[in-house]
This record gives sequence, C-alpha cells and structure tokens, in this order.
Amino acid sequence: MPEQLIDGFGRIHRDLRIAVTDRCNFRCTYCMPVEGMKWQPRSEILTFEEIERLARLMVDRYDVDSIRITGGEPTVRARLTVLIEKLAGLGVDLSMTTNGVTMESVAHDLRSAGLGRVNISIDSLRRDRFAGITRRDNLREVLAGIDAAVETGFEPVKLNVVVMAGVNDDEVVDFVEFGVERGVVVRFIEFMPLDADGGWHNEKVFTGQQIVDRVSEVHPLEQLERTSAPATRFRLLDGTGEIGVISSVSESFCTACDRVRITADGQFRNCLFATGETDVRALLRNGSSDDVIARALEDSVASKWAGHEINRVNFVRPSRSMSQIGG
Repeated sequence: MPEQLIDGFGRIHRDLRIAVTDRCNFRCTYCMPVEGMKWQPRSEILTFEEIERLARLMVDRYDVDSIRITGGEPTVRARLTVLIEKLAGLGVDLSMTTNGVTMESVAHDLRSAGLGRVNISIDSLRRDRFAGITRRDNLREVLAGIDAAVETGFEPVKLNVVVMAGVNDDEVVDFVEFGVERGVVVRFIEFMPLDADGGWHNEKVFTGQQIVDRVSEVHPLEQLERTSAPATRFRLLDGTGEIGVISSVSESFCTACDRVRITADGQFRNCLFATGETDVRALLRNGSSDDVIARALEDSVASKWAGHEINRVNFVRPSRSMSQIGG
C-alpha cells in the first residue's frame, strides 16, 4: 500500500508539476520584465535522469498519478521527447502546458513519445493584442499549433486564457466560440499576483463570476460537479461544449488542491504561492538515499498552509514569478 503525501489539513497530494526549463521563446508582459530575465545556468537545471528519479520515487512511494510538464516553455528544452518517454513509462496521466508556438512541428513526436494531453496558453485571438501581450507576433503559429494538437490526437486539448480587466476581458465570448469551433476546452484563469514586474493589483482581476456572467449573456451555462481540478466546469446548455473557470484569486480552491511542484532548478514547492522551498537538487546530487529525499518531501507537504491568503493583509507574494516557478 503506497504511503501518502499529506498535509496538516488532511489533504493528499497526487498531482506533480515539473518545470523542465525556466527559459521561454515569448516575453509575456505579465511573465517577464521588459529587460528580460536572468536565466539559470544549464548546470543548475535538473537533468532528465534526476527528474525521472524524483518522479519515480513520488509515483512508487506516494501514488502520484498525474504529472504535468511545464516551464518556462518546455519545448525549448532540447530532446524533450526523451524525458517524455521516461515519464510515460511510469504509467501516469502525463500532460504538458505550452505556449504552442512550435506545436505544429513537434505535436506528432510528443504524442508518439507518450504525452497524453496538452494545455496551450493563449490570451488573445487578435494579432495586435497577442503581440502586445507576448512581445512576439506569433499568433498564426499558435493557432496552427492548436489545430495540430487536435489533429494529432491529444485528448483533451485545453486552452489556458488569463483574463485581465481592461486588457482582454472583451474576448471572453470570442474564446468560447473559438473553443466550440475547434473542439477544444477553454479554461479562463484569473490574473494572479505572480507577474514578473510585481505590478499586479486587484483592479486588474476579472473575476470568475464576471467571466461566467459575461459568457451566460450569450451562451447559457450549467455548472458541473466540482472535482479536485482547479477549474470549475460549466456546460454550454446547447450541448456544443464546456468551459472551465479557475478563480484562484476571488474564490480560492485551496481546500481541494492536490498539487506540488518542482522548479527547473530542483526546488520542491508545496504550493504555487509558497514563500519557502525545499532544495531537492542538492539531495539528488549529494548522494542522498530515496528515504532521505522522501522525508524532505513529506516534511514540506506537512508544513503546507491552509491557503494562500490573497486579498488579505498578511498575504506574502512569492519571490519568484510564474515563469520561474512553473505552471
């Protein structure tokens, strides 16, 4: 019987997010400052063998059943299919979050290597706005990548859309209709205080309820049963599809969260908004046994907070941005 990664509130953690790089081929305005980021030296990034060892430990010992590959942008990591083959061999639900810009050329290889699902981040369907957000004129490539992901057989293909008040909130209905047309699931995400410039403030948040209200004006919705997944799901009443809404700021889902994260440089985080990290890279490289590494993971998860406390006076913003943590 596997052991469990369990925190002090009785929450069992079985979903592992692994960032394989901190680099990206976009320079999104909320991920990266204008002057760019200081990338980690290659020697400080976990090797595929180190990632596999850690993932296998967590699958075998703690019954982790879901692994998501993230970044930065994971497809900039050389020979990524080699890692996917290693992780697919663990028998987990294996997925990846990508900006989709190279998906048209790599979708077949990723699928053949054992990747099951993809989430593609796209925050505008308008070329000029997309370029303004990402600082890259690559909307055509991303749209082609979405089509390639569907055609290659990834199931489901999900789109991650960060909705920002006064920036792209007027595209919410457009995205719903795009999802129906392309046969993909759109997940709207509230803008979180993880931007690289530290310019986040509550007025920029277009809430989950506002998203639902906006969509419902055109496409009536029915809420589906809640799961441990971060998104609250809604079915379009005309039967043409569904959407998801991740209300990380306005309606925390911390009590149902079962996720832990490994950064590209090997830091274990028990929460996206954690202010502390456990250095598993050092343990992997100093000859520590699996038992020693496991105890460090258990201690970290046991110390997890009840919730992130955004919008409260005692909220402490993480020192890393989303691109440095991994989605």
